[in-house]
Amino acid sequence: MPTTAKICGLSTPDTVAAAVTGGASHVGFVFFAKSPRDVVPERAGSLATPDSVGRIGVFVDPDDALLAHAIASARLTGVQLHGDESPERAAAIGARYGVEIWKAVPVRTRADLDAARGFRGAVQRILYDAKTPKGTLPGGMGLRFDWRLLEGFVHPLPWALSGGLEASNVADATAITHAPIVDVSSGVERAPGIKDVGKIAAFLGTIGNL
Repeated sequence: MPTTAKICGLSTPDTVAAAVTGGASHVGFVFFAKSPRDVVPERAGSLATPDSVGRIGVFVDPDDALLAHAIASARLTGVQLHGDESPERAAAIGARYGVEIWKAVPVRTRADLDAARGFRGAVQRILYDAKTPKGTLPGGMGLRFDWRLLEGFVHPLPWALSGGLEASNVADATAITHAPIVDVSSGVERAPGIKDVGKIAAFLGTIGNL
């Protein structure tokens, strides 16, 4: 199966258009006030995408009020949970709002991968991301983990790879991991929270040539 891509942390028409034109399977919008990529739901909702492109909202331990507002206003097809959400909480969100649920699993060691198994039956996709230092943002910092940790791992669920990806290394990442979806944010920016249409095009062009 070919690798596809999610371009995350989008907030402007030109960068969304670059993602769609370049062939991204998903676009991501961040709803987390501490992130430089935070966007209000109405703004995200104004950014048009075709029905074939998934619209994923990224949240960190969200309450129901934020979820309801963002899912409706931003027309989300999926929710990515990037905090300390339990399998029970993740399953409840999916059942309540009827959207696909992705759960981020922070990885530094092989043992960290085991957390994915706890979400079997609760979410539809696991996102393996680099574990960030305590007290920092849970993602979007350009950090990567050792992709070789995924070699031979039996994935309990459909999955995606994130953490430190950019046009210059995504081919190596997919060759090692065989990731079905790669998720990029800081790797296509010229400054934190400021996406670069040229970098988006280069990243997606690399994916298209794998």
